[in-house]
Amino acid sequence: MERTRGGVTFVPRFDILESEDELTLFGDLPGVTQENLELRFENEHLVINARVEPRHAGQKSLYAEYGIGDFYREFRISEAVDSSKIAAELKNGVLAVHLPKTEQVKPRRIEVKTG
Repeated sequence: MERTRGGVTFVPRFDILESEDELTLFGDLPGVTQENLELRFENEHLVINARVEPRHAGQKSLYAEYGIGDFYREFRISEAVDSSKIAAELKNGVLAVHLPKTEQVKPRRIEVKTG
């Protein structure tokens, strides 16, 4: 996927949730298929590139609001992420990206001793 193509580029909306173990991103990518989706994580940047192909090629459209074109979003992830364990799934037009935290940044409980 190249961001330099002509046409419309959409900026999808995302929710970001944080737990003790991971950051989870949920983004709306309506009409995107797995084949037209690329995720990259490098140098603390998560890059999401996708393309929506025309769904009704060859048919006359009377009215069209549903976007056709590229989706692009980039996040700088400040938490230490274990990049070897990043996972993602695309279901019903929603992309979920799981960014597991490294052990060094996970909160740890400190035992308090009585003296």
